[in-house]
Amino acid sequence: MNKRVLVKFSGEALAGAEGYGIDTKILDYIANEIKELVDNGIEVGIVIGGGNIIRGVTAAADGVIKRTSADYMGMLGTVINGVAMQEALEHKGLSARLQTAIKMEQLAEPFIVRKAMRHLEKGRVVIFSAGTGNPYFTTDTAATLRATEIGASMLIKATKVDGVYDKDPMKFDDAIKLDTISYDRALEDHIKVMDDTAIALAKDNKLPIVVANMNEKSNLLNIVNGDYSKCSIVK
Repeated sequence: MNKRVLVKFSGEALAGAEGYGIDTKILDYIANEIKELVDNGIEVGIVIGGGNIIRGVTAAADGVIKRTSADYMGMLGTVINGVAMQEALEHKGLSARLQTAIKMEQLAEPFIVRKAMRHLEKGRVVIFSAGTGNPYFTTDTAATLRATEIGASMLIKATKVDGVYDKDPMKFDDAIKLDTISYDRALEDHIKVMDDTAIALAKDNKLPIVVANMNEKSNLLNIVNGDYSKCSIVK
């Protein structure tokens, strides 16, 4: 397995207890986890959602804002998170580059896959923001797309639970953890690992999706080193 991975964080993960905005303590914790990967020779790409700032679907819900515009607003939210993540990584002494799917040269490089791969080869962390650059696509799909484009060996979805369950473990005491699940079952049973477009794209490109708890210290490194005891794999 090559040592290049893409880690997907939700925007809400950055929000902390407040439920919105950016909690710098969480940002600092995530930067430490990424540093641990880089220090062990692993090339890391990152995609962060924007739900802690604005969600396109929610913003467009009552029809005042068109869905297309609302989704672009959500993309801008991911750029805000990307700038914050870049700062947190640099604060740890890492070299990081922010690339955006929508051009905004004062803030970031435009997404160019060859340039991204060169950064990764040089040990820089690359943060991919602004989704795919298109409305109606989620950051889950963007993460799968970028992971495929850069040739990542796996996509790690860092969440607040330790894997995939047959139902919501926060609501049901009898929820059963699924250690391994096929792409087809995830699609057929609508198990909300990622949205269906993201899973279908991962299936087409044989990209494993690992769902893990981001709050479990050193979990990312353990997963890359082959310890799957505290996660679930969709493959």
